[in-house]
Amino acid sequence: MTTHPRLTPLLTAAIAAIAALASGCIKNDIPYPRIQACIRTFEAQGTIGPAAIDSAARTVSIALDEATDPAAVRIYTYTLTPGSEVVGGSIAPGAAVDLTSPLSVTLHLYQDWEWTLSATQAIERYFTIDGQVGTSTIDVPGRRVVAYLAKSMQLGAVRVTSMKLGPAGSTVTPDLCAEGLTVDFTHPVEVQVSAWGRDETWTIYVEQADATVTTVSADAWTNVAWVYGQAEAGRDNGIEYRLAGTDAWTRVPQADITATGGSFHARIAHLQAATAYQARAYSGDDTGAILDFTTGTELQIPNASLDDWWLDGKVWCPWAEGSEPYWDTGNKGATTIGSSNSVPTDDTSTGTGRAAKLQTVFAGIGPLGKLAAGNLFVGRYVRTDGTNGVLSFGRPFAERPTRLRGYLRYTTAPISHTSAGFEQLAGRPDTCIVWCALIDQDEPFEIRTNPRNRQLFDPEGPYVVAYGKVEYGRDVATYTPFDIELQYTSTSRVPRYILITASASKYGDYFTGGVGAVLYIDDLSLGYDY
Repeated sequence: MTTHPRLTPLLTAAIAAIAALASGCIKNDIPYPRIQACIRTFEAQGTIGPAAIDSAARTVSIALDEATDPAAVRIYTYTLTPGSEVVGGSIAPGAAVDLTSPLSVTLHLYQDWEWTLSATQAIERYFTIDGQVGTSTIDVPGRRVVAYLAKSMQLGAVRVTSMKLGPAGSTVTPDLCAEGLTVDFTHPVEVQVSAWGRDETWTIYVEQADATVTTVSADAWTNVAWVYGQAEAGRDNGIEYRLAGTDAWTRVPQADITATGGSFHARIAHLQAATAYQARAYSGDDTGAILDFTTGTELQIPNASLDDWWLDGKVWCPWAEGSEPYWDTGNKGATTIGSSNSVPTDDTSTGTGRAAKLQTVFAGIGPLGKLAAGNLFVGRYVRTDGTNGVLSFGRPFAERPTRLRGYLRYTTAPISHTSAGFEQLAGRPDTCIVWCALIDQDEPFEIRTNPRNRQLFDPEGPYVVAYGKVEYGRDVATYTPFDIELQYTSTSRVPRYILITASASKYGDYFTGGVGAVLYIDDLSLGYDY
C-alpha cells in the first residue's frame, strides 16, 4: 500500500485525536452542522394543485377549494428533511388546523427552524340586478356590495337576478332572489351569509348611475389595445376607436367584445406601433368620454438569432466577446467538473449563422458527479453553490409582446437520472421545454437549484404578468417553427423584466433527465399582434 506523503501527517493527527477522545472526557467544541430542516412535500384536504413550498423563506402555501373550511383544514401527509422533526405547531397527519391566519411551525434538525403555513381560498362572488350598469363592486374585507342602476329604473323596486356572497353551500338570509320579489334599495339592505356554522353580515348598496355609458379605461400594448366600458346590460354596447387627429370612428366587431352583465371590453388588434389613438364606449346612440392612448414599440431582444458566441477558457458564452451579455447558460457550473454543454453550432434553421445546441450530460468522473441539463436563458449565471447553481433570470423589459416564436429540433433520450420525487420518470423519454414570462417584481428572479434552499420559477406566482411555453417529449427530426402565445394575468399590469429559458431536460433544475437529450434552438423573435 502506498500512502500519499502529504496525507501522512493528517492521518497521524486523526489517529491521535480518536485515541484522545476514547481515553478521557474532552470538551466537544465542534459546532453542530448547519443543515436546514425543510418541509419537502405537504398534502391537505381540499387543496387545488400542489403546495407552494419556498425553502428560502421557509413557507408553505396551499390553495383551498370553496367547499373546505379554512378554520379546520385536515392534514393528510407531509415529508421533512431526513432526521428532522416537528417540535412546535400541531401538523400531525389527520389533525385539523386553523389556516384563517398563518400558522407557525417549528422544525428541529441540530437547531430550530421556523416555518409558516398559510392558505388562500378563491371564492366566486357575484351580485346582479335587472337594469344594472357595469358590474358590482364586492368589497370582501368590508363585506359590502355596491351596484349601479340605470337612470330609467326605480330604486324602490329592484329585482335581484343573482347573488352569491359566500363559499359553495353557503346560505343568504333573507333570500333576495326569491321569484317575483322586488327589493327597496332606497336605503342599504343587510343580509346574513352563513357558512361552516359562522355568520357574516353583508351590506348591499344600489345607486343610480350618473351616465348611460362610461368609458372606463384603455390599456395600450404595441399592436393591441384593450378598452373597457360600462352601460346597462342587454343593450347594444361596444367600443369604437380612431387614429388621433382623424374624424371617422371604427367600431370593434362584436366577436372581439367580451361582456359580463353591464361591463364589457374590446380587444383591438392590428394597431400601429408607437401611434396615438382615441377610443370610447357606446351604448345604443349614446357614447362615453373619449380616452387617449399611445401604443408601445416593437422591441426585440439582443442576439435573438443566437449567432453571437465566444469561448472564455472552456466556458462558451452566448454573446460576442467584449459586448454586453444578455443571455447566459449553466456552463460556468458545468465546467467546474466537465465541459460546456450549451454550445454554438453551425447546424441552423436557415443554413447560415449559428444556433444553440443544448445537451444533457453527466458531469463528473464515474459515479461522482451530477446531471447537467443543457440550458440557455435571458439573465446571468451568478455563482456556483457547491455543485448547484444560483442564476438571475430576466432582463429589464416594459413592453407587452403577445408571443415568442422560433425554431427548434430535439433528440430525446430515456431519463437516466432522477432526484427525490421524480423516481417514477426513470426510463421515460426526456422532455425539452422553451418558456417565456414577463414579471413585475422589483428585481430579476433568483433561481437556486440547491435542494437545501431551492427556489424555482412558478408560472402561477403573484409576480407573473404573462407566461407561455412549448414542450416536446419526442424526437423532432428537423427544425420546426414554434409559436408560444403568452397568457396575461391582466391587461393593465406593466412588466419590468422578460424571462426566456430553453432546456434539453424539462426537470433539469431537479437534476432529472436523460443523458444524450439534445435541443437545438434558433432564430427567436417576439410578436406583438394577434
